[in-house]
Amino acid sequence: MSQKKQLSLVKGQERFIFRYEPGREENVLDAFVDMANEPNSSFDWFDAAVLSFQLSKNLVEEADRLLCQDSSRQGSTESNLPWNKGL
Repeated sequence: MSQKKQLSLVKGQERFIFRYEPGREENVLDAFVDMANEPNSSFDWFDAAVLSFQLSKNLVEEADRLLCQDSSRQGSTESNLPWNKGL
């Protein structure tokens, strides 16, 4: 079971909390749009932009972390290959 992710925004007395499964970021963005379009909601386009930025930042940080893990594993594997031993 994958770990749920969370984004939150505090706006005055209101709290907006979005919990989602990794890989479902598009659905979260759709929810931001729906809420910003809702005339009776205090959640506006600025709020959607702030949370969209936070979501994007989290995705970039996670991608960087995964790439660093992958490159460190490849580095140790590549040094053990016969053509990397100076044969």
